[in-house]
Amino acid sequence: MDLLNTLVDKGLRRELPSREEALAVLATSDDELLDVVAAAGKVRRQWFGRRVKLNYLVNLKSGLCPEDCSYCSQRLGSTAGILKYTWLKPDEASKAAAAGVAGGAKRVCLVASGRGPTDRDVDRVSRTIEAIKEQNEGVEVCACLGLLSDGQADRLRSAGADAYNHNLNTSEETYGAITTTHTYADRVETVQQAQAAGLSACSGLIAGMGESDADLVDVVYALRELDPDSVPVNFLIPFEGTPLAKEWNLTPQRCLRILAMVRFVCPDVEVRLAGGREVHLRSMQPLALHLVNSIFLGDYLTSEGQAGQADLDMIADAGFEVEGAGTTTLPRHRADAAAGCGSPAASDSAGCGSHGGGGGCGPCGGHGAPEPVAAESDGAALAAEVRTDAGTAARTDLVAVRRRGAGTDLAPNA
Repeated sequence: MDLLNTLVDKGLRRELPSREEALAVLATSDDELLDVVAAAGKVRRQWFGRRVKLNYLVNLKSGLCPEDCSYCSQRLGSTAGILKYTWLKPDEASKAAAAGVAGGAKRVCLVASGRGPTDRDVDRVSRTIEAIKEQNEGVEVCACLGLLSDGQADRLRSAGADAYNHNLNTSEETYGAITTTHTYADRVETVQQAQAAGLSACSGLIAGMGESDADLVDVVYALRELDPDSVPVNFLIPFEGTPLAKEWNLTPQRCLRILAMVRFVCPDVEVRLAGGREVHLRSMQPLALHLVNSIFLGDYLTSEGQAGQADLDMIADAGFEVEGAGTTTLPRHRADAAAGCGSPAASDSAGCGSHGGGGGCGPCGGHGAPEPVAAESDGAALAAEVRTDAGTAARTDLVAVRRRGAGTDLAPNA
């Protein structure tokens, strides 16, 4: 296809595709899917070889969030039967992190529910970062704590944080239909604060919330402009008890096209396959490794992932290799640019952040081909009709609530 040849050439030159070209990737047929994957795979290998970076999530504080993000099982008003607990102690969090590091994780992502941290919370997380770094030499730490106030990013960096995650999630145009308790601009500002403090910025999206192709392209182009080092791509996990519980818009083929589009638009950044991959890609997960160069190992914040050993086997069987702690994740030109900005992560493995105009690790979402879902009359949540455009019926059997790891007495799945 001329389109794919053009996109490969642009990706190898780090040149931005046109919006029409990005939309055309999402519009390709299933018959063309392997050609799309092969083309985007050339771009992935140019900048990242066959390396796969492993990341591990530790949910420091689960549930009871005052924000109304429609996709989230921890949201205000959620009746999802998830774990709910207050802050883990630093030694508890460090023990949880060690399980992921033992499984090969290079980065630990510390996530806490809530609108944003208080200064006391930042102190608490700072002690946790110090404990993790003391007990796990060379590990990267990314914090994901919500909206930041002035000076908090600097304090996290001083405590040893390498990166900060805050996802844009969806397009600016449709953001108000997903969340009403904060704005799209709030999210952009937090990413910019992290960058200004020298943290590697991590910001991504959620697919599968009923957005259009145009919405998907809009948010990915916005991320390209913010220039994060890491772009997590989440596919919506439709938790029962949330407004989007019946949003099952995705097929494995659709997910692969989305990942390919992200790779073409953001050719030289760490594209991370995040929440929902097991639910929506299922047996086609290995194909996604030709598009992404980073995944989460084991479980997620409130849902179960596949066994950590299964992830490692999948990577090896597909002909890829786990990225070692001594390997720089980003291509040299990006790592050098990050070092010039004073990013502490750049010296060895900056990979969850950004160093451009502004710019999370918390996995949470997905999108499909339908038009954007209309907000309810009060604007608090999306309409929850079952969508059949993609021919996918609700599969509640695929969503398993996390009952192990951080905040429980059971061993983690790492």
